[in-house]
Amino acid sequence: MMQVCEPLFSANMNPEKGKKIIVNQGGTGSAKTFTILQVLHLILADRPGMVCTVVGQDVPNLKKGAIRDSNKIIASSPYLQSRLLNYKQTKGYNKTERIHEYKNGSIMEFNSYDNEQDAKSGKRDFLFINEANGIPFEIYFQLSIRTKIREYLDYNPSARFWVHDKLLGRPNVQMIISDHRHNRFLPESMHKEIEDLINTDEELWKVYARGMTGKITGLVYPNFKIIDQLPFLSKPKYGLDFGYNHKTALIEIEHDTNRLFWNELIYQSELTMGDLIPMMKDLNLGKSLIYADHAAPDKIEDLQRAGFNVHKADKDITNGLDFVKRNGLYVTKSSKGILKEIRSYKYKTKDGLAIDEPVKFMDDAMDAGRYGSYTGFRKPGGMTIGNTDFEDDWLDAA
Repeated sequence: MMQVCEPLFSANMNPEKGKKIIVNQGGTGSAKTFTILQVLHLILADRPGMVCTVVGQDVPNLKKGAIRDSNKIIASSPYLQSRLLNYKQTKGYNKTERIHEYKNGSIMEFNSYDNEQDAKSGKRDFLFINEANGIPFEIYFQLSIRTKIREYLDYNPSARFWVHDKLLGRPNVQMIISDHRHNRFLPESMHKEIEDLINTDEELWKVYARGMTGKITGLVYPNFKIIDQLPFLSKPKYGLDFGYNHKTALIEIEHDTNRLFWNELIYQSELTMGDLIPMMKDLNLGKSLIYADHAAPDKIEDLQRAGFNVHKADKDITNGLDFVKRNGLYVTKSSKGILKEIRSYKYKTKDGLAIDEPVKFMDDAMDAGRYGSYTGFRKPGGMTIGNTDFEDDWLDAA
């Protein structure tokens, strides 16, 4: 039997009568995406000839998010495995076509769309817009009018967007608000961390602990810009933040005179070193400089033994943030984790005033980006005058 999060699962599986569009607004760790995919897989396995389209901002984001979750669902469900076409050969997923295909002819396809004209191609029975606040309304509209039975949308409510202005309040729209308390599979330490936001920042607590629509103020990087890809202006360096329950984040960084460019390479939880090392080898980093969190010296040693040019990062928060802010910050559009974090990465407040320290929450990519930027580019080669540890690192790498 499939393990599910109730009552979230039942609310999505059995929506109210007359509701075609099911909007899932939820805080972090609420399992909304995972739950919607479970619902859709069970529907497809039971109903022949159905087409379900799962839409993400772009293919890299889909691979890191919805596709990975979908494959986890299948891997843990003998019921779905028995109903998928050619499961033994493909594990239920056709990588070339980016589809799951069932024996009854139903399919789940994963797509992204560049513009509304692109979205006019194809019709479907079910539609899932994953992280809808990253999808333009014009694209959603074209997909919606070509969907017969039901639509699902999900997002973190860090700010109002077109769902609030154009969908909520319609008679055929049902809104489901969820938060981490619905997810019995989330580690207790994560439940506690999310709830503890009430003691540090009520704005973030409302959004991420209770799934309430908010407007987050006091952002650390309010003026970042999104770009298609890295400009390849300089030899990249890398920032690495280790995690397990938290995300392990590896960020590729380029720099010119007054601009920093960040590109997310790894952003995933539950990675052991046995998982991380092969993933990093697949990236062909060679002897590129990698600056990592030195709170985990054993992990740095493991990576060094595996042949990576990894060094301790300078974790100076104040000067590190100042360095990034003094340079214009540009983030590639495929960097799902960075973009999620940066939109809620904010300063702490005291007596109503911002203080020069960020809230310690959902900041794994932010830390990794700062490590690589500040340690790697504040002086040529990452050297800082008067800091012999980092001077030695630079000399060793030269």
